[in-house]
Amino acid sequence: MKVVLGVTGCIAAYKAVEVMRGLQKAGASVRVILTRSAKKFVAPLTFEALSGKSVLTNMFPPGVDLDFPHIRVVQEAQLLAVVPATANILGKFAHGIADDLLSTVYLSCAAPVLLAPAMNVEMWNNQAVRENVETLRRRGHHIVEPEAGMLACGTEGEGRLADVGVIVARILELVKGGGSLAGLRVLVTAGPTVEDIDPVRFLSNRSSGKMGYAVASAARLRGAAVVLVSGPTALPAPAGVEIVQVRSASEMKEAVLRVYPSADIVVKAAAVSDYRSASPATRKIKRGPESMTLALTPNDDILALLGDQKKTQVLIGFAAETGDIADRARGKMMRKNLDLIVANDVSDGVFGQDSATVHIMNPSGESEILRDQSKLAIANRILDIALGLVAARGVPGATP
Repeated sequence: MKVVLGVTGCIAAYKAVEVMRGLQKAGASVRVILTRSAKKFVAPLTFEALSGKSVLTNMFPPGVDLDFPHIRVVQEAQLLAVVPATANILGKFAHGIADDLLSTVYLSCAAPVLLAPAMNVEMWNNQAVRENVETLRRRGHHIVEPEAGMLACGTEGEGRLADVGVIVARILELVKGGGSLAGLRVLVTAGPTVEDIDPVRFLSNRSSGKMGYAVASAARLRGAAVVLVSGPTALPAPAGVEIVQVRSASEMKEAVLRVYPSADIVVKAAAVSDYRSASPATRKIKRGPESMTLALTPNDDILALLGDQKKTQVLIGFAAETGDIADRARGKMMRKNLDLIVANDVSDGVFGQDSATVHIMNPSGESEILRDQSKLAIANRILDIALGLVAARGVPGATP
């Protein structure tokens, strides 16, 4: 896998180093082009030390070189990725202006192009920039939309560079071509469930749904047909994913069992309520002077039901623990007939975070620890392992 990584001048330029490292860990060869402005934010030596390759910065480098860099560098490239892409470079690309090495490389490039914009919110919303982005999108270029949040200029809004894990995953899918999960059907559950006590109050948990949504997004980017059964979250639906919104554990059970027979890979990342009110009140329970006892009844164990019904599916569960992580996760994996379990320690308030440390275990006793990884990176590692298991079972179309 050969990628040309263009880096332009904005505060997010330092994140291009993380993108390069992520691609290298996946086995990609990365050649970096820095614009003149980019060098003011991150030094060429940083990329050279980590990549082992010289960084291209000049259209006409010193010395005699008949292999012009703007042609030579893209001849074998499978993708040109520009991270971050400033408003300036988007305008140059859109209008065919070639006044430096990166813009000239773009015009010489026959490979797919990925752009990850980053800029001030007002610049991102400027009509000229939006028209340039749409022009590039119509050409078939891949745009990794910026995120909303606090920007370096002190304002808040859209314009922040997308998560590095998202960018790396998208690049890898484009380079691999077609998607490693193409032809497979993936079922994912995410988020909490809600169990009513009365019309006002309910039982739930702190799950944000971020892990399950990351799995669904990664699986779709890798070409799978994805069904996401989600409890209540504040997250936007992943692009291209069929989403089934549910509220209670019983609703999630019904939705999951409906899809499960046709699924190849099932990732149960939802935090399903273990109990529900034995008799939900139809009217709001009024406060009184005496203490109140709430009777609870257990919900069905969805994961155990799937384990009992499992045929060729690869079934993956999650274990959120507050102690004895490994032992409890292994016990859960064996009791529920899982192919893989992902365990993490939630005693330190990790809910809602964008990264995590997890233990991935299989029934043979093997364990892999991913430390402080983005949830998208964790999702892709889970899918890598799942794909190998699917292929081993002879499922058509599965190639690890």
